[in-house]
Amino acid sequence: MDRLDAMQLFVRVAELGSFAAVAQQMGVARSVVTRQIAGLEAHLGVKLMARSTRRLALTSAGSAYLEKCRVILNLVEAAEGDVAAERLTPRGQIRLSLPLSFGLKRLAPLLLEFSQRYPEVALDMDYSDRRVNLIEEGVDLSVRITRRLEAGDVARRLGTSRLLVVAAPDYLARHGRPRHPGELAHHECLGYSQAGSTMPWQFIVDGQLETLHPRSRVAANNGEVLTDAAAQGLGITCQPDFIVEAALAAGRVEAILADYPVPELGIYAMLPGNRHVPQRVRVLMDFLAERLQ
Repeated sequence: MDRLDAMQLFVRVAELGSFAAVAQQMGVARSVVTRQIAGLEAHLGVKLMARSTRRLALTSAGSAYLEKCRVILNLVEAAEGDVAAERLTPRGQIRLSLPLSFGLKRLAPLLLEFSQRYPEVALDMDYSDRRVNLIEEGVDLSVRITRRLEAGDVARRLGTSRLLVVAAPDYLARHGRPRHPGELAHHECLGYSQAGSTMPWQFIVDGQLETLHPRSRVAANNGEVLTDAAAQGLGITCQPDFIVEAALAAGRVEAILADYPVPELGIYAMLPGNRHVPQRVRVLMDFLAERLQ
């Protein structure tokens, strides 16, 4: 039994919570994974995992061992990464979690360009607005668009996105053009919903940040849907520039309330906090930051 290989396998099983999932990911039989973990437990003389037909849970010894394995494996990867960096050729796999709309519109072309430039780097891209747990899901880098980071986040700012308030010319002709954010209370608004609640709208008014909670006749967790609803005259929406730019260029919607700017969104590369950042990931972040600035 190669102890480092067994430790890596143990970490993957602990993160995915399934022998079968790890076996499928590695392209081996489930029995191979089971034997490796059993061999590791026999070597250590302790039970690392409690198994049942429905779930897999770490024992107290398994939890303690997991953290030490992560530290050791990170040090090994860091040592190998330092040697690899001397070769100046990034190589290996990068698992990415990317936001749906921004990912498809802006990131996909850049990532394909990156893949052509660095043919020895394999990219595994997951496009979804679901917020992932980078450590548990084994993700190397996640791109997140947000107004602010949370305590404990490990991130690098890649760029910014402007938020624009837009409505269809037909809607504005029927309901009038709001001249002040306070007038939105008298309009049909199309809000972005998340976890069952609609996100507030913010504006800079007389140098102060004001937060509004306009009534939303139609709400969705996808900006493309809300922009299309606005273009059909259903109301006013506030969306990032990369979502509304095509509708603006086509004249399907118009930007309004330009005198009251909306705070920008930051575009961040999020990193797992318990892991050495491999050279290939650092090179990718540099590439994206250069292109997105």
